[in-house]
Order: sequence, then structure tokens, then C-alpha cells
Amino acid sequence: MSGPLPRRIGLFQATSINMSQMVGIGPFVTIPLMVAAFGGPQAVIGFLAGAVLALADGLVWAELGAAMPGAGGTYIYLREAFQYRSGRLMPFLFVWTAILFIPLIMSTGVQGLVQYLTYLWPSMTTGQGDIVGLAVVALVVLLLWRRVESIGRITVVMWAVMIVSVAAVILAAFTHFHPSMAFTWPAHAVDLGHGSFWLGFASGLTIGIYDYLGYNTTAYLGAELKDPGRVLPRSVVYSILAVMVIYLGMQIGVLGVIPWHDMLDPNNVASQSVASAVLEKTLGKGAADVVTILILITAFASVFTGLLGGSRVPFDAARDKVFFRSFAKLHPRHDFPMLGLLVMGAITAAGFVLARHVGTSATHPPLTVLISLLTTVMVIVQSFAQIAALLILRRRQPTLTRPYRMLLFPLPLVIAAIGWAVIYCYADKANPGVHPIEWSLAWVALGLISFAIWSRLEKIWPFGPRETREEYVAAEPQNPRRPDIGERLA
Repeated sequence: MSGPLPRRIGLFQATSINMSQMVGIGPFVTIPLMVAAFGGPQAVIGFLAGAVLALADGLVWAELGAAMPGAGGTYIYLREAFQYRSGRLMPFLFVWTAILFIPLIMSTGVQGLVQYLTYLWPSMTTGQGDIVGLAVVALVVLLLWRRVESIGRITVVMWAVMIVSVAAVILAAFTHFHPSMAFTWPAHAVDLGHGSFWLGFASGLTIGIYDYLGYNTTAYLGAELKDPGRVLPRSVVYSILAVMVIYLGMQIGVLGVIPWHDMLDPNNVASQSVASAVLEKTLGKGAADVVTILILITAFASVFTGLLGGSRVPFDAARDKVFFRSFAKLHPRHDFPMLGLLVMGAITAAGFVLARHVGTSATHPPLTVLISLLTTVMVIVQSFAQIAALLILRRRQPTLTRPYRMLLFPLPLVIAAIGWAVIYCYADKANPGVHPIEWSLAWVALGLISFAIWSRLEKIWPFGPRETREEYVAAEPQNPRRPDIGERLA
């Protein structure tokens, strides 16, 4: 039996879930990657650019999620927007793609955890690292095998650990901060007329938006949020602004303590565990060990919250008979989607192992391979598609209740579209030999073939009648419109 999910997650828990997923291991492992992309301490530009793109794209999620708060996020938005012309094609392609890119994001968290563990366990072999990573995935799935309200409490605890770990790194860095190291940029560091700058900018923007990914986690949990029209947009905006402050503090603080050249040396501890290197240099080895443990917990929390939200994505699709129907089944006692959690956990484990044995060179470490692949496959079917969906729904469903309407419309849409286009179009040049664009197109093409087979078996468009069902327009309450969140924040 499948039924409605209980609404038990409030604003603080929702913001904690987003922030735990956003921070995770990201800034602890990508600061050296960002420095490598820009070639110096001007790497701070990448985190600023990522914040701008995240905020612009976050406002897309805020409007769509507040108006259509169901389990599955993007699936619902694409289903409602594209049903008029292409039936169930776009929502099918999204679920097909999300089954891949969400676990890939989680795989980066597992890889980052194992990478930081080498600071405490320097003799760890590749095989031992594989075993540790697989055990982490298994433990996450085990902890998620319970009711969502207890998960909310666990998430708040992990959020607190995350705050302590990043605060420790930032405070330690600024006790030994050297402004000349952080703010002395190489000559021609920002040469807008040179192609190498824009190539580095595209690589840095890709890393930057990866670090902010997770601001949309509560959109996948829309069916489980209390007062989603209020909670969802606020959780998105608050988490992005809070994490932006954290990232800038960490980036600037680290660059003021660790010479940026050290982060590019694969034999230097700063290239693998830069936060631990900061603590060791400022407060000693003991403090570095303690904070490294906190960072490991933070990385675990990001995988935990990511699989929590991601496992809900196929749920609504399966209930609508757009995906395998077994994904619609809830646990008989704990009311969570069982198969979605198991499948995404398995793909997370596979992505982790594959990247460790494919991305092993200095120019293509495992994290770089995973980040480039997940962002390109995500851009086509989620990022660009949601921008189009918002415009379509404003035209096709003008009476849809929108508790939040985008501030400064359509400027955030334009900024988001440009940012995603830069990431996608530069993907191959920024990752020579990996071919992320080709892999993303191949995955979408395989999805089109799968949809053709699926629609033929189900006798739906294009092999049957095209059905339109404006679920959220039909279900909207007949109440006067309250001032939206954008208006109240303004």
C-alpha cells in the first residue's frame, strides 16, 4: 500500500537538511581543486560565482516547489509543465537521469570522506579505501531505514557537527592569517580578454556550483514539509546565504595560512586534506585529528541527507505510473519509499568504486571525474528544463496558487540559464579525455529509447492518447492569496 507522506519537517530541520547536504565534504576537498582551476588565490571568484548561480537557480526551485510541494521535486514540475505537448516524456527523462546524477553527488561525498580519512590513516591502501567507502554507504542506508521524524532529529545533530567543524577551521585559520597570502594575486590573474581565464572560470564555476548543490534537497521532500509554501522557499534562500558566508570564510582563511602552491603538490598533505593541514599548522596535530574526525562526520551527514531526499524522487513518478511501479511502495511501518533508497544506495556505491579506479591521475582525480559527469548530465534534464517549466507554467497555469513568486523576475532566470550554459559548453575543454558532454548526451539518448519502449508497453503518448491533468490547479484551496514570501522578504 502507498499513501500520502506525513508532513513532519519544519523550517529549522528543513534548513539544516539543506545545509548539511550543501556543506558536507565539499569545501574541505574542493578548495585545492578551485585553486588549480584559477591558478592562484583568485580562486575565491569561483565560490562567489557559484553562490550567484545557486541563488538564481534556487529562486526557480523556490517558486516551483512552493506551488507544487510533492515528493520528487523536479519530476512534478516537469510533469505539470510539459504534459501539454510531450506527454510524460520530460518527467520520465528526469527520473531516468536523477537515478544517475543524485547518487553520483553522493559518491563524491563518500570519496571525500575516504580522502580525508587518509590524514588519520596514511597507510590506507586503495582496497582498504574501497571497503571503507562501501561500509559508509551501507551504514547510511541502514540509518535511513526508519521514520522521517527521527531522521529529522538525526539531521539536526549532524548539522550541529558540521557547524562546529567549519567554525573550527575558520577560527583556526584567522588566528594565523596572513593577508598577503590570501589577497596577493598573480599578475594577470583576471585577464578577461584571455581564453585561459574563461576556461578556468568555467571549471571554477562547475566546482563552485557543486559545492552549493543541496539547496534544493527540501524540494524533494515537499510532501513531508510543514506549511511548504512558507518553509520550502525560506529553507532554500536561508541555506544558500548561510553557506555562502561559510565558504568565503573558509576559502579566504585557508588561503591566508596555507601557501596556494602547496595545494597543487600531490605529495603535500594540503592537496588531500587542506583543512587538517590548517589545523595542524595553527593548533597542532591533536587539534587537527579532532577536527578531521568532525569533517568525516560532516561528510557522512551530506551523504545521509542526500540519499534521504534522492530516494523520494522516483516515488511520485511510480505512483503516476511513469516509472517502475514498485518504487511507489512505502515501508509498512515507517512510511518511507524502500526501493528508491536501496537503488540509489547501490548506485552511490558503484559510482564511488568506479571513480576511484578510473580517475587516478593528477589531472583527473576521482572527485574531478565525478563532478564533471554529474553536472553535465544534470544540466540538460533538470537545470534548463526547470527554467523552461517555470515560464510554461506561468503561461499555462496562471491561476495556480503561488505562495512565493520569484523576486526580480525574469533576471534570476537569465542568470541561471547563462551560468548553466557556461558549465555545459566548457565541460569537454575543462576535462580533456573525460568527454562529459558526450556521456551526458548518450545517457539522454538511452533514456529516449527507454521511454519509447516504456510508452509502447504502457500504451501512452506517443503510442496512446496524451493525458493532461492539472493536479495542483484542481487541488488548490479557495482562499484569498496571502502576500508571498518574496514580497515579505522585500
